Amino acid sequence: MPQDMPLDETRAWLALLRAPGLGASGTRELIGRYGNAVAAQAGAARDPRVDAAARAWLAAPDATRIDADLRWLEAPCHHLVVATSEDFPILLRDATNPPAALFVAGDTACLWSAQIAIVGSRSATAAGLANARAFAKTFAQAGNTVTSGLAEGVDGAAHDGALEGGGKTIAVLGTGPDIVFPRQHGDLAGRIVEHGALVSEFPPGTPGLPKHFPRRNRIIAGLSLGTLVVEASLRSGSLTTARLATEAGREVFALPGSIHSPLARGCHKLIRDGAKLVETAEEVIEELRGVGGLLAEGLRRRLQAPADPTPLPEAAVTRDADYQRLLGALDAQATALDELVERTGLTAAAVSSMLLVLELDGVVGSENGRYARR
Repeated sequence: MPQDMPLDETRAWLALLRAPGLGASGTRELIGRYGNAVAAQAGAARDPRVDAAARAWLAAPDATRIDADLRWLEAPCHHLVVATSEDFPILLRDATNPPAALFVAGDTACLWSAQIAIVGSRSATAAGLANARAFAKTFAQAGNTVTSGLAEGVDGAAHDGALEGGGKTIAVLGTGPDIVFPRQHGDLAGRIVEHGALVSEFPPGTPGLPKHFPRRNRIIAGLSLGTLVVEASLRSGSLTTARLATEAGREVFALPGSIHSPLARGCHKLIRDGAKLVETAEEVIEELRGVGGLLAEGLRRRLQAPADPTPLPEAAVTRDADYQRLLGALDAQATALDELVERTGLTAAAVSSMLLVLELDGVVGSENGRYARR
């Protein structure tokens, strides 16, 4: 059961998340319009702007399904993290079309950890699998959480490598949180719950439909400070994840390969398009070190803040020259991330992370991916 959420609010959230045709953006819009899930469900059931099928469902949702969802949430280590909760990861909140809520099996604190995504081909070569495992192990040993999609090939090797390194790993699913796909990763999923989390925006019982996996990919990209593509063909879904990471202002890295290998062509295309060519895990860690440090600083401040925090004085967050540069580029008019990158000359990843800290400090406000000084 979600902490500090009344039962009627939880049931209303579950009804909204199951409403046909509503989707993440529609659910977030209704919550924003009505203020809470109970009011959103009641209002949407009568709102002619809402699709007829969604209106009918919200007026009389299937109680059996909602009860089943509640039973899933009552199990140990099962959570529903909604977009209006303080526990919803702020990096994901500012990503492309963020989910309205996340079903989590495992440790929700992992969602706020410094994450590096590793993605790649389901039919990876032996070398690709070894690289994914080795990079993930090094990332984990350096204190990073490895995030991937639990698929065959590179994803599974990345999760395995992180666990082998004694670290945390997050698997974002294209199914409900109670369904493991592929089935042979059942044992791996169990270990991930013990040392990380399984995450899905889909309610329990949702099968793995093809259209679900691109939606999963945007969450992988949105949670992570950077995304590493190990092997990918030109039509690989990993390229979608990389594109979404770029759109979210995150760094993208790619491993080069043989010019004769079809599984190297996707990585080579990413490199031509601006992804950073890397040969060692240490290169990725070094590139993201500053960004990860800023995220950790913001998280510490959030955890140490009182219930009604007083914003820190601007002097406390402007000591660093990069912060001064960013604050100088911000004004009362909301500005997009790419414009701030252009104004400051900093990387998109650095600006995104600094905005996270400034937002946590109450100095900067954000709405629809645009930022302004308070």
